[in-house]
Amino acid sequence: MALGATFAALRHRNYRIWAAAGFVSVIGTWMQVLGVNWFVLAETGSATTMGFTVLLQALPTLVLSVWGGALADRVPAKPLLIAAQAAHALLAAGLAVVAVTGAGGLPAIYVISLATGAVSAIEGPVMGRWASTLVDRESLGNALALGSLTNSAGRILGMSLGAVVVAAVGPALLFAANAASFVAVVVALFAVREGERHAGATATAEAAPADGGIRAGFRYLLGQPVVLVALALSFVLGSLGRNYQVTMAAMSDGPLHGGASGYGFLSTVFAVGTVLGALFAARRAELGYAVLVGAGLLASGLQVVAGLAPGTLSFAAVILPVAAAAVVIDTTVGARAQLDTDYAMRGRVLAALAVTGSVSAAVGAPLLGWLAEHAGPRQTLVLAGTVTAVATAAAGVALDRLRERKLAHRLTRVLAVPAARPVRRAAATAARVVRPAGAGLVAATTGAARVVRPAGAGLIAATATAAGVARPAGSGLVPATAVAPPRPAVLAGASPVALPGARRGAGRLRSSRAARGAQDCAGCAPHRGRRRSRWTGLRSPFAHRDGCPAA
Repeated sequence: MALGATFAALRHRNYRIWAAAGFVSVIGTWMQVLGVNWFVLAETGSATTMGFTVLLQALPTLVLSVWGGALADRVPAKPLLIAAQAAHALLAAGLAVVAVTGAGGLPAIYVISLATGAVSAIEGPVMGRWASTLVDRESLGNALALGSLTNSAGRILGMSLGAVVVAAVGPALLFAANAASFVAVVVALFAVREGERHAGATATAEAAPADGGIRAGFRYLLGQPVVLVALALSFVLGSLGRNYQVTMAAMSDGPLHGGASGYGFLSTVFAVGTVLGALFAARRAELGYAVLVGAGLLASGLQVVAGLAPGTLSFAAVILPVAAAAVVIDTTVGARAQLDTDYAMRGRVLAALAVTGSVSAAVGAPLLGWLAEHAGPRQTLVLAGTVTAVATAAAGVALDRLRERKLAHRLTRVLAVPAARPVRRAAATAARVVRPAGAGLVAATTGAARVVRPAGAGLIAATATAAGVARPAGSGLVPATAVAPPRPAVLAGASPVALPGARRGAGRLRSSRAARGAQDCAGCAPHRGRRRSRWTGLRSPFAHRDGCPAA
């Protein structure tokens, strides 16, 4: 695809405004994440306490995302999003006050982290549903891929800038910068033109809310087995195949002997891999389930290879495509969850996707950590990669059956091409050698007799009339007028369709399927080559006895 197709979603004015504001907001968010982690670690000196703070921000997603999904499908999006941005800005400003004055200490940090997670849980499905209306259906997958690119690039830039600022002046400035970044989102919300939004198949979905709320969303998902399989695969790959923050730390501190510097290097490589994966997803014209299964198998196989990597550089070389595949998986699942579901239920489906991601992180991180501690980091990667490979293969089979075995038909056609290619090549060569005219190649005329003179071929001689010689009366021969004209001689392989009394289809070149059946017919092997052609008198290499199914 052309480079312009990689950024096809940016052709929409609304999306350009939203992507620019989102990039600013993502940078501020990751600056705040780094600032909170540094502040808690500096106050307590405990990495466990820092992890508890991160858990407080992720915990509300498990409980409140379903409510956020119901709100996304039932209330206008813009007022709710503006209120959410204002709440985020106030909470970030509160963190700055705590960092500068020390008021409230760690309990205040915990409360603000929990409140931030609650606002994000409500806001996420609403923003996802609303952002999907900024582009048309054909550009939605590209928009999601560019969103992943924005998040990855913003994370790298935000963490880099945050590391410099926190070392120079402390975390308070990071919190203040994040509070200011939400102003860009509010401005973008007002700058978006409502008349250019693409509401999808249900333009009045916001005005006519679906009944049943959360329970209706669950009932709808239970009736979408393809989406359920995709979510289940996303959970397995997310829990066992993508918690590399844990496995990278265990490998760097253990068998790779890289230490903190090695872990930082691997984290940077992983971030670069996410950018490359987002670019790859953006270049895809369509993100289908075949891409999901292929990326899952690739990531699983490379995870096994990563467990066998001898050094830091080789491990980093494997981590790079794994990170890219992880972004492709996330983008594909997000695209299919929106494209393959009703617009009126899109918010609740996105909420289910958010819950799946949170649960996979909450379950996978401690499980992989426990396995790395008791079985070893290398064994953990090999075991987890094997499990995810089996799960991906099973999901591929299930998706194939649910989607009427489309993948199986494609695979059959692909595998059949090499087998049929030699037969087609031989048929094309024969067609170039023998080119039957519309009425057949007849050797009855004098000119044809001069060109084709098979010695002893037993071809019937031309009649006296055709030769232009008058037969003498009383020569004992039947007069020419009383003799039935013999059938003209025809070259082997020529088409006798235009000849009088010719059997339709006789003498034509057989198709590749018929030729292959003749070669593989064991029952007619003794009879092959014994029958003579009724037109040429020559033996046919593809003759079959009567009743043969390959005839």
